[in-house]
Amino acid sequence: MGPLAGVKILEFTGIGPAPMAGMLLADMGATVLRIDRATAADLGVPMAQEHEFTHRSRALLKLDLKRPEAIARVLRLIDGADALIEGFRPGVMERLGLGPEVCLGRNPKLAYGRVTGWGQQGPLAQGAGHDLNYIALTGALHAIGRAGQKPTPPLNLVGDYGGGALYLVTGLLAAIIAARTTGVGQVVDAAMVDGALSLMTPIYAMQAGGRLSAPRGENQLDSGAYYYEVYECADGQFISLAPIEAKFHAELLRLLEIDPASMPAQRERDGWAAWKEVLTARFLTRTRDDWCRILEGSDACFAPVLSMAEAHRHPHNQAREAFIEVGGHRQPAPAPRFGSTPLGRPRAPGSVSVAETLAAWNLSPDDVAV
Repeated sequence: MGPLAGVKILEFTGIGPAPMAGMLLADMGATVLRIDRATAADLGVPMAQEHEFTHRSRALLKLDLKRPEAIARVLRLIDGADALIEGFRPGVMERLGLGPEVCLGRNPKLAYGRVTGWGQQGPLAQGAGHDLNYIALTGALHAIGRAGQKPTPPLNLVGDYGGGALYLVTGLLAAIIAARTTGVGQVVDAAMVDGALSLMTPIYAMQAGGRLSAPRGENQLDSGAYYYEVYECADGQFISLAPIEAKFHAELLRLLEIDPASMPAQRERDGWAAWKEVLTARFLTRTRDDWCRILEGSDACFAPVLSMAEAHRHPHNQAREAFIEVGGHRQPAPAPRFGSTPLGRPRAPGSVSVAETLAAWNLSPDDVAV
């Protein structure tokens, strides 16, 4: 099921963006086989297999890639694959005998996806790093944080998953489409630093247009503006506001029973601090649930700030079935949604057999056994 039904992908195990990309493609219906290097180095703090949500819906084949027989088995799989995902440092796949030249030589239509932090070339290409380092080089990290405070790490969403996994998936899908049109595959070099920088395009546009001109934490979208902010409630919980447009701002003031004539105009930066004091005091008068009853569903651009433990209980998330249970564990449902090619239900990590997956290649476990 799903729009990628029939697409076959080999994923070499890694951390961060590589398994996330494999999950997204498998969620959309691709048959993905994870290849685990039996002699691989530590890939991070281990978790029980059932908790590795990004490993869902695909089988794992362990091979000692230092053995020529194992490489021969992988090459046999590459012959019938549409795409490949690898997230090693530049040169590792070449040293294994699985570099792009070898693989595309055997399968000219292959989309060869490479996701790294710094990219395949450049002075930093061989250096170690993580999400925080990659977004630091793009200007993104410098722009995130409150006034007078140091930059705030935004989880690893911007580099690993936004700039890495999503750009790798986009590139692989584009390469697969191109190969079906032209018969020619190619390498997709998805560097997290490139992807994170690409995500910053509209922010750089704001800077060029003068809409992002103040220091960190003093602009419209970085907590400088009172109308794009998080406020504490009487019960210690928080709510979010984002009525940027004048008509939505007017709706907020109407619901809060605040006379706009009593305060500076919305776009007057000099008045933002005074507005924050007013709204801070106002939101502390009621609980978060009280404010939900007043503001939620209106055009005030409002939402409660939910914890990860609360999010699944919100009526909107429940109505959209945004969370599902897989293998006894609640987790985010696949996205996006498709009208004509609906997605199948994800399967728990470890529940997809190698034999079932190899059948898509018209192979059996004996064909790849070493």
